[in-house]
Amino acid sequence: MTTQQPAVQPATPASPYLRLRQAVRPAIFAQRLLAGDAERASSLAAECEELLMLSRELIKATGRVHLLDPGRSSALDPGRSSALDPGRLSGLDPGRSSGLDPGPPPPSPSMSDISEMSDISGTLNRQELLLDAYAEAGLGWAKVVGSLMALAGTLLGRGEWEDVRRLADILFEAGESYAARDLRAQLSGAVWETYQDQLQRITDKMPPNDIRNSITALRTILLETPEDFADRNRDVNRLLAPLAASILAIMKGYAIEIPQDSRVEHIAGGGVARYPEIVRTSLDELSAEFEGLVQWLGRARRST
Repeated sequence: MTTQQPAVQPATPASPYLRLRQAVRPAIFAQRLLAGDAERASSLAAECEELLMLSRELIKATGRVHLLDPGRSSALDPGRSSALDPGRLSGLDPGRSSGLDPGPPPPSPSMSDISEMSDISGTLNRQELLLDAYAEAGLGWAKVVGSLMALAGTLLGRGEWEDVRRLADILFEAGESYAARDLRAQLSGAVWETYQDQLQRITDKMPPNDIRNSITALRTILLETPEDFADRNRDVNRLLAPLAASILAIMKGYAIEIPQDSRVEHIAGGGVARYPEIVRTSLDELSAEFEGLVQWLGRARRST
């Protein structure tokens, strides 16, 4: 069972020109899976190899963008208009009237004009290359994200929750907050589904073994499910009353004195029903009460 890490703020917004360190993180993740045990690597090899291939193409496309536009002013700079000014491209003054009188013929182009026209042609060609590079990088990133989501589905089916959480963190840090949120929602649904049977068996008359299993299930849900997941705290909180009632019934059955600072009776009576925001604290208190009860029962058995 693992603790849930707090969400990390994305370093940069999503873009087709991600930094190299972000672009290679999916490849690092795939390589780590492939380096695992043979059985696991065999079942995930195809998806990991595809992710590595897509990451390689993304890195190439990202590098092409940086080579074409290394941070200097370019034809895509909206503040730069001299090279792409419509009037200059046509050889006409953009402020001239477009009436029927064509006016005097334009002067013959000088060497400087010919050189400038050549520069404009080169700028347009470079602009086209840059736009193609941006498109390739953007599509490459989309394919990587799609491959990550497909891989996450496979990992969810295998119960590899920790790896799914890492994937969600990778997506979030790369600026894909919606994909990360969707992945965490899928993880939350898988956790609830895994423990659904145990949750349905929580009653106010459970034996110690079922109480322990119920506490484990509720703890796992709180740890593995994001706090903003719909009704997480409320759904867990409503199960605390019957759980506490089971603990209280065993304590009374053995005539165990209930400490004055104990809240087990309060929780069993529905005292925390209106406070789902403290569900984790309430569960911790019940867990401590139960562990004390188990220790008392163990001492009682050894003394008989």
